[in-house]
Amino acid sequence: MWHVLNRVREFSVISLIRRAALFAALWWVLTEGSFAAWGVGLVSVILALAVSLILLPPGPSRFSLTGLASFLGFFLVQSVKGGVQVAFMALRPRLDLRPVVLDIPMRLPEGGARVFLANTLNLLPGTLSAGLEGKYLRMHVLDERSPVEAELREVEMRIARMLSLSLEAL
Repeated sequence: MWHVLNRVREFSVISLIRRAALFAALWWVLTEGSFAAWGVGLVSVILALAVSLILLPPGPSRFSLTGLASFLGFFLVQSVKGGVQVAFMALRPRLDLRPVVLDIPMRLPEGGARVFLANTLNLLPGTLSAGLEGKYLRMHVLDERSPVEAELREVEMRIARMLSLSLEAL
């Protein structure tokens, strides 16, 4: 744990304040703004801060708020479109589906961005992330005719923009 604390010293105190403020705000929301529970809240915020430093040590962050707004807008539109598509599929008496499992190469760098991509694609109708192996994402798709790889590339690009990451060549 001491190596984590030494790394914390290398980075700005501002990042620690941001995390503490985030956890304090979360506690405030959970307690519906009650000040009566702040004794427990202070301990909870400190513990959450310590755990977050161990699990996600501070590092240089280049998070883009405009990228986040773009990603959230895209995700909302895709979710609504997917919901409508699934509703129409449920109303059809005979579904003409061709399920398939695909291994699609990813261009995001290794780590959390790839996991975020896989989890995001799980939330879009008709797709299920079945595994990450190296640079490949295994996807179960309801219909092989759907443009899954193009959709993956779009989500991948938006995640890269949101996290200020460069995409690797295929």
